[in-house]
This record gives sequence, structure tokens and C-alpha cells, in this order.
Amino acid sequence: MSTRTGSRSGNLSMTLLIGGLLVAALTGGVLHEIVRERPRLATAATVFSGVFVQALPFLAFGVVISGLVATFVTPEVVARWLPRRTAPAVLAAGIGGAALPGCECASVPVARRLYGDDGRGAAALTFMLSAPAINPVVLVSTAVAFPGHPAMVVARCAASLLTAVIMGLLWSRWGRPGWITRRPPTVSAPGSARTTVFVEAARHDFLQAAAYLVLGALAAALLHVLVPAWVYDHLAGQLLLGILTMAVLAVVLSLCSEADAFVAASLSMLPLVPRLVFLVVGPAVDLKLFAMQAGMFGRAFAVRFAPTTFLVATAVATAVGLVVVG
Repeated sequence: MSTRTGSRSGNLSMTLLIGGLLVAALTGGVLHEIVRERPRLATAATVFSGVFVQALPFLAFGVVISGLVATFVTPEVVARWLPRRTAPAVLAAGIGGAALPGCECASVPVARRLYGDDGRGAAALTFMLSAPAINPVVLVSTAVAFPGHPAMVVARCAASLLTAVIMGLLWSRWGRPGWITRRPPTVSAPGSARTTVFVEAARHDFLQAAAYLVLGALAAALLHVLVPAWVYDHLAGQLLLGILTMAVLAVVLSLCSEADAFVAASLSMLPLVPRLVFLVVGPAVDLKLFAMQAGMFGRAFAVRFAPTTFLVATAVATAVGLVVVG
């Protein structure tokens, strides 16, 4: 895609977003009357608004940080920070992800540019999994979403970091360079000013993440009003089934890690452990990440890495959850 085409697409998305907000504002009175006469619709609207409004400030702050990272922290800078030996590099990349906030969509191309033939491939993949999962914006949003359960923050950070490090070590042992069939993305405008880079990166992340936040808030609202109460009672009594359900739901919803905690918190009918699995699996593997990994690294990589990540993230989150919040 050319720079001009990407700019037109971004302008169209921004226009549609602003237009949608204006329509919602102008028709607010009519919508209120419609919702008030239908209790179930009112419940859905309340859940949707609560999830969206709570998550939006963290989403906005997160994309600003992501834009700053894209502007000032290049893959070359990150590469210079990493140790030469594989195991220390994997650990450093996992912990370093906390210092470089960004959404999952930003971490994939950064990791692809970091990946090279100098033995740092495992560290690059570790960074790809840790950066969107354990950065301060995500952890603070989790604390706000679960005010009565501070252990959820600790459990999410520990499980996500362990998942990233384990996947990095697994790749260093069994990964094959031949599975990487795509070349690193090229910078579309090497002479762009920092302001332009920041604005474009922040706008791209916000529009993409906001779209998934709307879908996530809508899904949470529908789960409250369409799924019978006995289903949640059954899931609450069947821990393994609840864990598998929330893990699959995280893959399907493909939420931004800066907003997913509010969706998980809204599902208060379920125990904490399945909701923790939802928070750990989502930033590690989902449908949009699979598509991006296939595009950046190649299909042979994605069909091996994504399922393994799903299994590791689910198992680690379950184990950590049972110990910390269970």
C-alpha cells in the first residue's frame, strides 16, 4: 500500500468515526426513549456504555504512548539493548516489553524488524508477546477494571511474562528459520518528520483499537442479555469448561490489550481464573494477530506459532490463576 493510499484510508476511517459520533449525539434523545421502554435493551446499553467509557481513556493514552514509541524507539535501538546470548536476551526482551507500551498491532511489525540472523529471533518473538501484555497502561487499566482484586494485576503480569519467555525459549530450541518466509516491512517514508510518524502511528492504532473496542463492548452487552443465566452457572461450576470458553472468546473477539480488562470485568458471572485466561490469551494470540503474523513472518510460521502460543498461554494463565487468584 502506498503512503497516499494509506493516508486516504486513514482519513476515511477518521471521517466515519467522527460522523458516527455526531449521529449518536444528535439522536441521543430518540435512542434514550427507545431504550427506556425495553428493559433488556436498556441493560445491554448500560453494559456497552460502561465498558466503552471506562476503557476509552486508557485506549487513548495507550495509542499516544504507542505513537511516541514508533517515533523515538526504533528496532535498531532495541536491538542494541539486547544481550548477545539467547537466554539472557529472551529474558531481557520479556522484561523490556514493560517499558515499551504499545498495542498488539504495533508489536508484530516491530518484532519482524528485530528478527534477524544474529540469534535474536527468540528475543524478538518474546518482545512481541510481552510488550502489549505487561506494559504500565495495560496493568493500570486492569487495576481500575478489577478494583477489588489487586491480585489480578499481579497474576496477569506474571502469566503474560511467563508466556512470552517460554515461547521465546521454545523458539530458540525448536524454531526453524525456514518457516520465516516474508521479508521485514520497509519504511514507507524514510524522510518523514517525527510529527508525521507520531500522528500516523497514533491514528492508525486508535482507529483499529477503537473498532475492536466497540465490538468487544457490544459482545459483552449481548452476552449479558442473550445468554441465559443457567449457562453462566454451568460455566462457573465447570472450571475447565469456563477456561476453554474464555480462551476461545479471547481469540475470536481480538480486543486491544489496553481495553480488554473492562470487558473481562463486566463478565462478573464467571470466576476470576477464566477471566484471567481471557486477559492472558488475548494479547498473545487472536484472529487479527494470526493474520498479521502470517503477513509479516509467513504462513508457515503463523500456523505453528499461534496454536503453540494459545496452548502455552492458556496453561500458564490457568496455573498462575489457581495459585494467585484461585
